[in-house]
Amino acid sequence: MIVIVGCSIVILATIVAIMRSKKPLKVILAEAKFEMLYNILGSKYLMHDFLMRKKNRVDLPMKSGKTALITGGTRGIGLSVVKHLLKCDINVIIGCRNVQAAENLLPKIREEDEIKTGNIEVHQLDISVLESVRKFAEKVKSKHEQIDYLINNAGIMFGPQVESRDGYESQFATNYLGHFLLTHLLLPELKKAGTETSHSRIVNVSSCAHVLGNIHFEDINFRNRYIPAEAYAQSKLAQILFSNFLNALMVKEGEYVQVHSVHPGVVNTDLFNDTSLKTVAPWLPKLFFKTPDQGSYPILYACLSPLLEGKGGTYIHNCVEFTPSEKALDADLQEKLFNFTKKLLDIEKFSTLL
Repeated sequence: MIVIVGCSIVILATIVAIMRSKKPLKVILAEAKFEMLYNILGSKYLMHDFLMRKKNRVDLPMKSGKTALITGGTRGIGLSVVKHLLKCDINVIIGCRNVQAAENLLPKIREEDEIKTGNIEVHQLDISVLESVRKFAEKVKSKHEQIDYLINNAGIMFGPQVESRDGYESQFATNYLGHFLLTHLLLPELKKAGTETSHSRIVNVSSCAHVLGNIHFEDINFRNRYIPAEAYAQSKLAQILFSNFLNALMVKEGEYVQVHSVHPGVVNTDLFNDTSLKTVAPWLPKLFFKTPDQGSYPILYACLSPLLEGKGGTYIHNCVEFTPSEKALDADLQEKLFNFTKKLLDIEKFSTLL
């Protein structure tokens, strides 16, 4: 049903776009193609979410004294993750744009959710701006010698053609590049926290959309042809390629740091607000999509599950180890992107200060 509704919306939207748009017909048809593919992919993973709903569970062990850092933890899935981490008596560092909103979270959570454990620390962060990432990391490093969990969660989806302050396509900058730099800067603290029996963990929140992604090395910013869905898929594939390569690097170097990528499911969050599906059929996400709380479980599983101890480099979907696309598992592509990104960021040796 969702596929039929989605495809009908795409066909109608394409006809309207052809009549109104000044874009070349080739671009309009390419956008329609991606819309169709996303509807098919989304329907497939909605079915996964339904069939695997009993597996989408996570235990919340007490982890007193542990420190977790999350980007974008003030709403949606990120907010649910923060609440559950606090239940585990984990101290949570939140990096976000709206510092005041984040600082108001703790008393609200204490009152509404009756959570008495854990604490929240907030610092200003615009993950799409490299200088902001550096300043944020500097503040965190000055206050914390160790970080047990790094959750790269902040993200945007299907935005207009906008480039970041540093000149990178906004979805690539926000979803991938800023988190790559943040991971690089905080890796020494993650290494200090890891032990042989309790690895520190890096969790990159990706998406099933990576299946449709390609890395456009020759036009990473899509200046020749910008299709929001195509750019989003690239950023999500990049996250998983980075996760897998970094985990292999940590194993090679004998570090007790493991890296996971996570597809939280098809979740009803603000990310879908500007999509054609939510505009034309707003009742569909409410009826069929996961709630933000349900979407937080795979992320928490990747952070906390003892079943994953020493099993980095995995792709988690509904709290189960899942197989990502063949491209995500391509070791040559992983290394190529890693070196390409280091060059973009002028990083000579990964995990040392710039």
